[in-house]
Amino acid sequence: MNDFLCRVDELEDPGSKGFSINDMDLFVVKYDAQIYVYKNYCPHLGVNLEWQEDQFLDSDKSLIQCSTHGALFLINNGNCVAGPCAGEKLKSLPFVIRDGGIHLL
Repeated sequence: MNDFLCRVDELEDPGSKGFSINDMDLFVVKYDAQIYVYKNYCPHLGVNLEWQEDQFLDSDKSLIQCSTHGALFLINNGNCVAGPCAGEKLKSLPFVIRDGGIHLL
């Protein structure tokens, strides 16, 4: 694949941004200078997570939040820690950072 998503410096820290690549919805989170890429898919209902464009984080910007039922996921590993899908996790996607850009593998 190796699709370019965005530059690391385009993301707030903490911050998030959604993408649609090859008919797959995904999002990137920057938190404490680390980058995480997940499929935009709630394991509870299979819906997209964001409540507004590029808004994947809760009000404290410390967890990923599903807009449908409020499920909360850890940013660093995608584990659901609260809500109807507790114990499940988001699907992380492989990526590489090259020349300051985030590329999906």
